[in-house]
Amino acid sequence: MDAFRNDDLSDDLPDILAGPLLRRAAPRRLVLWLAASRALELQLTLSSDEGDRTHDLSAATTRLAVGTHAHLHLIDLQLDDPLPLDVVIGYDLAYRVAAEGECSEWEGAGWRSMRDWGESLCYDGEPLPTLVLRSRYDNLLHGSCRKPHHPSQDGLVRADRWLSERHRDSAARPAALLMTGDQIYADDVAGPMLAAIHSLIARLGLHDECLEGTDIASGSELYARDETYYHRDDLLPAIRSTEALREKFFGGVRKPIFTTASAENHLITFAELLAMYLLVWSPTPWRLIEVEMPQLAAEELDRYRGEQQHIDAFVAGLPGVARLLAHLPTLMIFDDHDVTDDWNLSAAWEAAVYEHPFSRRIVGNALIAYLLCQGWGNDPDGLAEPLEACRAWIDSASASGRLDCERQNQLVTQLLRFTGWGYTIDSTPRLVVLDTRTRRWRSERRLHHPSGLMDWEALSEFQQELLEEPSVIIVSPAPIFGVKLIEGIQRAFTWFGKPLLVDAENWMAHPGAAHTMLNILRHSRTPQRYVILSGDVHYSFVYAITIRQRRNSPRMWQITSSGLKNTFPDTLLDWFDRLNRWLYAPWSPLNWLTKRRRMAVDPYYPERASKGERLWNRAGVGQILLDDQGAPCEVTQLGSDDCDTRFHEAHR
Repeated sequence: MDAFRNDDLSDDLPDILAGPLLRRAAPRRLVLWLAASRALELQLTLSSDEGDRTHDLSAATTRLAVGTHAHLHLIDLQLDDPLPLDVVIGYDLAYRVAAEGECSEWEGAGWRSMRDWGESLCYDGEPLPTLVLRSRYDNLLHGSCRKPHHPSQDGLVRADRWLSERHRDSAARPAALLMTGDQIYADDVAGPMLAAIHSLIARLGLHDECLEGTDIASGSELYARDETYYHRDDLLPAIRSTEALREKFFGGVRKPIFTTASAENHLITFAELLAMYLLVWSPTPWRLIEVEMPQLAAEELDRYRGEQQHIDAFVAGLPGVARLLAHLPTLMIFDDHDVTDDWNLSAAWEAAVYEHPFSRRIVGNALIAYLLCQGWGNDPDGLAEPLEACRAWIDSASASGRLDCERQNQLVTQLLRFTGWGYTIDSTPRLVVLDTRTRRWRSERRLHHPSGLMDWEALSEFQQELLEEPSVIIVSPAPIFGVKLIEGIQRAFTWFGKPLLVDAENWMAHPGAAHTMLNILRHSRTPQRYVILSGDVHYSFVYAITIRQRRNSPRMWQITSSGLKNTFPDTLLDWFDRLNRWLYAPWSPLNWLTKRRRMAVDPYYPERASKGERLWNRAGVGQILLDDQGAPCEVTQLGSDDCDTRFHEAHR
């Protein structure tokens, strides 16, 4: 453990490690997230044409000591006087070391302004970061699937370049950045990233934990073993209850209980997950560490060096990512890779994973990290109870930096039972963000068949959020209206008992969930205009949907942007696109075999695509503009390579 704690290096650590991230933002409420190397006192000054307002954040800040030199600051400022809408507002998050914190060289000099420490977070010509509170959610950026070691460029870096050209124009600023799943890849980690994670754990003294159900006793023992690089999928012992899941083969390799094809460096501990969040959101932690290459076999060494090139390019773009996240209100929701591939795919998967203490802990740690780094900023009120339980657990860390094992198990149990991850923003139009991962409609007769993405109770609650609304924006990490051919292939594999081979989780995979969702969308008291924003699939597409043979049919648009830093295999997607057009043409009888046969689905076409192509396979971030009625008037994929593509209803 001593090798992974460094208690004597606080003096040369910067005070701010990551952030601020601007999260939920409204005229009477601002929510921000910050990571620091010590406990800080904070104050926020907001500047607009109406003057400056300075707010003491003592009562508005929750501080969590997640390590000797790592403190999360969750800031929830509620304002008596509302902030102005549709204007640029500068903000200065100043700090000084809290009384119980350690000294720094400038203590006693008063508050340290962002003019001193946050220059890299400002756009050219601006002394401070800025925000705009839009009166309507009529301009949104959205994206998913950001894998650091993928060879594509980073869509968030592209979004930063795009915003840098129009940040002074309040009318051009997006109302929010919606990150619709897979903000991290906990289950698919490059060797150099894992080495950086371990180096950062040591540098910051992130808390250690005990491990159960494996021969490795603690996190610190795990980090010290070079043989766990590219071999973590071997750690989970083979037990009878996991036999069915272990039957999955990928590339000739028998997979462990976690069915991802890239589980060799799967993140395990809470400290590893926290370090990952810091390393994907901020360039600062990378400057604090010296990453040593672990002892590897020759073939693993070649893989490590290849991944290093992609990680270096990823790190080079992080200053832009940090700047973007400081300027745009950012809302998030998990998908599978934030925890693990195939997360809760079937009742059999859940039984196998949650009955084993080691795999249960891995999923639980990912949920704890999601709560602190993503979930809380979406809905501080709805997540107050689990946050308080998390705070009590973190406060239980002993003087040696070891987290209480029993409390951790209790917290994991609480989070696995928690049903409040989804949330609603009372914007115009209303934004409803769905949790499609933890409230599954399980198949009781065929335990290995895919579960519905939401159960009947969750879907009923969703319907209540829609009633009497004229228009609504829905975030569903997986597309509600996906590519029929791909869903058909997934259905076929499910029929033969192999859903894990093709990740057969889509809205149409479970009859109960599919019919209930479609009935909600067709209900006469639900909105006349739906905009559905999704990710997950690693390609982008747009569909317009209406109900056949119905007057005054609601209009729906399925808009999918994926990935931020990920793509689908080109040749395979080309074939899927062509076959889908041939087999599911409007006249095809195969359409009558689908659950949405009463829906007319009309594709939009990417303007840069070849003739007839509908699926766009390029990393980037989506932008959508809505008209006064809440209908899309412009849909664009901002390519990470600066090649932007608009989607049209027909070729022009």
